[in-house]
Amino acid sequence: MALSNETNAAVTNAVVRYSADLVRLAYSFLLDIHDAQDAVQDAFLSYLKHSPTFESEEKEKAWLVKVTANRCKNVLGGFWRKRSAVLPEDYPAEGDDRELVLALGRLPKKYRACIHLHYYEGYSINEIASILNAKPATVGTWLSRAREELKNELGGDLK
Repeated sequence: MALSNETNAAVTNAVVRYSADLVRLAYSFLLDIHDAQDAVQDAFLSYLKHSPTFESEEKEKAWLVKVTANRCKNVLGGFWRKRSAVLPEDYPAEGDDRELVLALGRLPKKYRACIHLHYYEGYSINEIASILNAKPATVGTWLSRAREELKNELGGDLK
């Protein structure tokens, strides 16, 4: 498959800009760094294969987030099986941040994904609903329940 220099440049730029964010997103679904990296790699391969064009960087990132999320769901299968979080030594979090990431890993997957997309990626409830193929009211409920579970687990107030 021959790719244009423009396509190669667009994908290379996207890899530089979004790889770390997409790996963190995929990790929030899969709780395995290697599976997360594979899912992100698949998203970038899809970018190469389909060569989509975007109106803005935000639309490009949104497309990659959705493709990554869908790939993670495929990896987990239809039942979103439960996994336990084990952070690799080189995971970019220390102290309280590591504790928070581990606490997030103990949440149900649907809650982890919502928390990550809302607080780490800055997506609105409507955007998260679109990414996860859920109703906005459902996403709002998931966020509320996730915050409550995190509050109980971490023993403090969450804002």
